[in-house]
Amino acid sequence: MRSFEELLVEGANAPVDGWDFGWFAGRATEQRPSWGYARLLAERAGTATAVLDVQTGGGEVYAEVLARAAHRPATAAATESWPPNLALARRNLAPLGVTVAEAADGAALPFPDASFDLVASRHPTVTNWAETARVLAPGGHYLSQQIGAGSMRELSEFFLGPVDPGTGRLPQTLAAEAQAAGLTVTDLRPQALRTEFYDVAAVIVFLRKVIWTVPGFSVERHHDRLVAMDARIRADGPFVAHSQRFLLAAHRP
Repeated sequence: MRSFEELLVEGANAPVDGWDFGWFAGRATEQRPSWGYARLLAERAGTATAVLDVQTGGGEVYAEVLARAAHRPATAAATESWPPNLALARRNLAPLGVTVAEAADGAALPFPDASFDLVASRHPTVTNWAETARVLAPGGHYLSQQIGAGSMRELSEFFLGPVDPGTGRLPQTLAAEAQAAGLTVTDLRPQALRTEFYDVAAVIVFLRKVIWTVPGFSVERHHDRLVAMDARIRADGPFVAHSQRFLLAAHRP
């Protein structure tokens, strides 16, 4: 393994735009959810006429889904809030005929009522259920893979100390919010997934990319904890944490 200083520089300078995690190959692993989100979404997109992907990131997963769908929907749109990801999503999705609109997370969606028969979102930071129900056509479906409360808690607490995971991202909480907005929840499946980090550079890149894990993270501010993390991995092997995920499917009656 390279020196701590070399790994520090590598982690601090690796690109973190978009939601392509290919950089982590050989550096970190995460167990995949059993339901296969991209496959499920491709199946539904293949029978839809108008699809919206909310908070699409760099559009990587949405592009994969559309490429795998048996039939391309006549209308495909997406939203994204972060300017670097917005530019990346437009580059990735324009060749597939997808319109990508800028929209703040949790804000009103820039589309007319009942515009889509399928709305999807993978790992949204927040879900505006009233807007989701509004843009869904009657009989339309919603499919999402959400980040659950306490995700990567072991990693958060290594840097921050004890963390209260709260209740806002519990599966049952979001299901109740969806139902309050007039949607009928048809599937709700939680799962804890083992994640391993093989060097401190992988930890740094993850924390720069998934910024809510350790809010305010920087190499300078958390240097002492990074030294401790590097020593722990060298002595004990990969650092293990668990991501929390749940599948939530619903429809508008």
